[in-house]
Amino acid sequence: MITNTRLLSTATALLFAIVCFAQPAFADGNAEAGRELGYTCLGCHGIEGYRNAYPSYRVPKLGGQKAAYLVVALKGYRNKTRQHPTMSGHASSLSDQDIADVAAYLASIGGATVAAGGSEHASFDKAAACAACHGKNGISVSAEWPTLAGQHEDYLKHALASYRDGTRTDAIMGAQAALIAEEDVAALAKYFASLDGLETTRPE
Repeated sequence: MITNTRLLSTATALLFAIVCFAQPAFADGNAEAGRELGYTCLGCHGIEGYRNAYPSYRVPKLGGQKAAYLVVALKGYRNKTRQHPTMSGHASSLSDQDIADVAAYLASIGGATVAAGGSEHASFDKAAACAACHGKNGISVSAEWPTLAGQHEDYLKHALASYRDGTRTDAIMGAQAALIAEEDVAALAKYFASLDGLETTRPE
């Protein structure tokens, strides 16, 4: 009998091989140039435990997140492949260079735990397939895939649910999330949130 975990692992390996040959190019970001634009982001992301009004979940931690992934996320909000009125509003007027600069600035603040590689934790079998992209202990192995370690549990649940119902579109995560049993979404979010990693971004 083929289990969901085995299917997920096989699909991950195939997608990993495909995506390695299809990495998009990004403009080089300038953290200093992105400071002024990026400072606005800290009004929400710089407050520990700050909650989004609707739907209610804590805004994601950015300290230690990969700059290239932040570029992907901001472009997603600008292009409406990610649905969030506030984020789409902020991103809509940003050029590709603006986005690269903002991402470079935000990625430069905090994240000492991620830079150190996290720390050892007991393994969780349901998260094994996630490690191919999101790395050992939830520290991403690629610049364009997010680190999950230390992210808010409720935000991770929201993100996975969005991939499952199609309100957030991504070829890789859409396929992966479809293979995750609904009851495992909460368990995965709880596991990754318990790991040492991302921090609330604070201005220097």
